[in-house]
Amino acid sequence: MHKNLVVVGAGPGLGMGVARAFGRRGFRIGLIARNGARLAESVRDLESSGITATAHPADVRDRDALTGALDEAQRALGPIDVLEYSPGPQAPITSAAETDADAASAQFELCTLGAVTAVSHVLPGMVARGHGSLLLTTGVSSLVPAPFLGNVGLAMAGLRNWAHALHIELAPKGVHAAAVTIATGVTAENAAEVGEHYFGLYESPERAEEIIGDVAAFESLVRSNAAPRP
Repeated sequence: MHKNLVVVGAGPGLGMGVARAFGRRGFRIGLIARNGARLAESVRDLESSGITATAHPADVRDRDALTGALDEAQRALGPIDVLEYSPGPQAPITSAAETDADAASAQFELCTLGAVTAVSHVLPGMVARGHGSLLLTTGVSSLVPAPFLGNVGLAMAGLRNWAHALHIELAPKGVHAAAVTIATGVTAENAAEVGEHYFGLYESPERAEEIIGDVAAFESLVRSNAAPRP
């Protein structure tokens, strides 16, 4: 029996890397993002590799549109077995000292509340079936305080914390929740490798997090940016 993955925030790099990793293992793929034309191109790309895929355009900051797109994906594919959430942060990105309520709210709507909306919509079905996987993507600023990513880190840290809490609460119910923390740039060259990390985490339901990339290198970058200029 086929299983279904839905990627929310499906971009041409990370999102497609995850889609291909699962698709080559027989998963059918639903893609959700704002740009309908790009989604259609991504579907054609996946189908050219023999992967069944569908596109469901929606702005993840629009909660009704997001839940509607998730419903469309389930009507097209069937129950969602794996939900992967990974929209990238968008402007305005503010430093820690520059972050005000509006700047913080903008990132929370995208990075955190979109994930809460998506998870709360699909979770009852997963619990009822006794299985499912929630893979919630954060950036390395969720781990390492970075002044130049003030509002982004604020939202990402909240999402990572929630993913870990979900992991503890949902494991007895058969649902696997985990954070994926990206500490590297995702490009066309490494998207396939990154996607494999997601599939490895999916296959390891005892794990609450996968960290991809070099956290120490990012810590060094933060220190160099914080050092006084000569």
